[in-house]
Amino acid sequence: MMTRRTFLCGLTLGVLSAPHAAGAQQAGKVYRIGTLVTSQIDLRGEIFLTFLERLQELGYRESRNLVFEHRGADGRPERLQELAQELIAANVDVIVAWSTPAVAAAKRVTTITPIIMASSGDAVATGLVDTLSRPGGNVTGVSTHQAELATKWLQLIVELLPRAKRILVLWDSTNPPDVVARPGLETAAAQMKTRLEFVEARDAADYELALRAAAERRVEGVIVLPSGRAYTHRIRLAEAALKSRLPTVHGFREFVDAGGLLSYAPSLRLLARQAANYVDRILKGAKPANLPVEQPTRFELIFNLKTAKALGLTIPQSLLVRADEVIQ
Repeated sequence: MMTRRTFLCGLTLGVLSAPHAAGAQQAGKVYRIGTLVTSQIDLRGEIFLTFLERLQELGYRESRNLVFEHRGADGRPERLQELAQELIAANVDVIVAWSTPAVAAAKRVTTITPIIMASSGDAVATGLVDTLSRPGGNVTGVSTHQAELATKWLQLIVELLPRAKRILVLWDSTNPPDVVARPGLETAAAQMKTRLEFVEARDAADYELALRAAAERRVEGVIVLPSGRAYTHRIRLAEAALKSRLPTVHGFREFVDAGGLLSYAPSLRLLARQAANYVDRILKGAKPANLPVEQPTRFELIFNLKTAKALGLTIPQSLLVRADEVIQ
C-alpha cells in the first residue's frame, strides 16, 4: 500500500515582483511561492514532496533560491479569499492553487500575479480561463473534465452493483465543478435507468445524516463528488458509509486511503509534477495567458478490499484486473 497522501486541495496566491529574464533563473534571486489549501498542508505528504522534488530537479532549493508561504483554510472555503490576500501582502511571485475554489479565490484577488492550477475541474466551464489553448489573463495550469469523470464514477458503481437502481450523490452546490458535473450525471443515469438522489452535504454532520437516511431508504451506493469540504471530512465520511453499509465511489484516492471503497482519479503525483513545471516556466518569464492548460494523462483506479470485505462485497474480477492499486 502506498503512503497515504494527505495533501489535496490547495490554494496559493501572490504578487509578481520584478520582471524575470526569459528562459533563465535570475542569479541570486530568491523566489517566493505561496500555497493555500482548503484543509491544511502536510509538508511531509507525498503530493507536496513530489511537487518539491520536481522543483529541485529544475534547479530550485529551499533556503537558497526558493521560499514558501503556506496557508490553510481548515476546511472552510469561505476563508480562501482572506488567506489569498495575506499571500498578496507577503509578495509571492506565483500562486499554486489546488482546487477550483482556491483558483477562483486567487483570481478574485489579483489579475497580475500568475496563478497556477495544480488541480481544478472544468476550468473553462467554471470561468477560470477563456480556453484551454489560450487561457488569457493570469491563470493557467492543469484542469480535469469533471463532467466526464462523474459519468465514469457512475459507470463504475453500476458495474460494481449491476442491480442497483438508486444511487445517492453527495454534492456541494457551492463547489463549481459539482454544478458542472450534475447535468451530465443525470443524463447518464437516465440512459442507464438508474435513479440518482442528490443531497447537499458540507460538513461531517451532513454526511452522517445523509448516509444514515439513504440506508433507511434502501439506497444501494454512493457517489461522493469531490470538494475541499468532503476531503476535510473524508475519515468521518468513510466511517459513516461503513456504518450504514453503503459502498462509496470517490474522485480522489485519499478517500480510499481513509476507508472509502474505490476511487477513479488523475494521478496526483503527476499533477504535482506538472504544476512544478508551470512554476518553472512562469519564473523564467513565461506569461500565463500564453501557456496552454494541460489535462491529466493518467488516471488511477484504486480499491480498498478491507472496506469491501467489511461491506460483504465481492469486487468483480473485471474491475480488479483494471485496478492500478488494491489496498488490502
